[in-house]
Amino acid sequence: MRIVVSGGGTGGHIYPALALIREINNQKEEHEILYIGTKHGLESKIVVREKIPFKSIHITGFKRKLSIENVRTIYRFIKGVTDSKKILQEFKADVVVGTGGYVCGPVVFAATRLGIPTVIHEQNSIPGLTNKFLSRYVDKIGICFEETRKDFPEEKVVFTGNPRASEVIGQDGLKGRASVGLKKDMPAVLIFGGSRGARPINEAVVKSLSELGSKPYQVLYVTGDVHFNAVQKEIELVGSPENVIIKPFIHNMPEVMAGVDLVVSRAGATTLAEITALGIPSILIPSPYVTNNHQEKNARTLSDKGAALLLPEKDLTGSKLVELIDEVIMDEARRETMRKTAKSLGVPDSAQRLHRLMKELVERKEK
Repeated sequence: MRIVVSGGGTGGHIYPALALIREINNQKEEHEILYIGTKHGLESKIVVREKIPFKSIHITGFKRKLSIENVRTIYRFIKGVTDSKKILQEFKADVVVGTGGYVCGPVVFAATRLGIPTVIHEQNSIPGLTNKFLSRYVDKIGICFEETRKDFPEEKVVFTGNPRASEVIGQDGLKGRASVGLKKDMPAVLIFGGSRGARPINEAVVKSLSELGSKPYQVLYVTGDVHFNAVQKEIELVGSPENVIIKPFIHNMPEVMAGVDLVVSRAGATTLAEITALGIPSILIPSPYVTNNHQEKNARTLSDKGAALLLPEKDLTGSKLVELIDEVIMDEARRETMRKTAKSLGVPDSAQRLHRLMKELVERKEK
């Protein structure tokens, strides 16, 4: 099977695509994979580093308000469709999968015009503009939240979960703890704000360091590369407690996450897929700066069921953060209830589900 995968812009679109590719590569079937992204997007670095064949097209995203730039984007979209058709025909694609981001628009649309089976995957609880547009043309749509079903043609929707969830299952949590210096016999809290960090979360943590230093648990605090130096300067003034470990970035996040007892983070779709697959209680601080405030809706799918606590950024302070951490980490019975609820929401075979969906479309066409 010759498979084209497209997704870009943010890690939330790229990492599910990579998880799907790894699942395909784990199978014993003959296949070839080609990734189509943009030349200067994050995907061009991450995908190439994974040694996955990569081709690029030039495309930009639509603005949500009228602008002359949208006229240029329409031209780029039309050219992008033409370029994508050429790439797909040369590769002789059997199926095309789009995992989100504006690059998927011309790639997946071109595939539909060529009669190639197509699947799009929506990670968030509120669909992006590209997937809303493509939903009219594609064969199937994989979703991660049942709440999203109503936003797409019902007959096309299949609940798959997020492929990233499949990659965190089976991680060695004790090894993950040891890799970052966490003690194995003490409850551990992981605090992070996404791959680039989040300034409001960093500010709250720095202000609460002295209070955290007196707690009977340990904290792994990941600042994000871009914030690390600024945070370090502040910490030099207030001091760092022995039970708080500070890192700019963690490369083995799934392994580390598997070893902690509580996660404090934003509410991106990939993070939620990971913590539910592992069954980890969480305190979610949704980013208010994302399109349609979709992170808050993502978070409520967990908090409304009791798997997480929701802390809006407007209410975030150092003292409030410590108060909520204490509520969970120091109440073993509550933590266990949250753990079980989170686990019940996980979809550990999500990559396999999406892979099966692709195969079914190809087999149907061959018949």
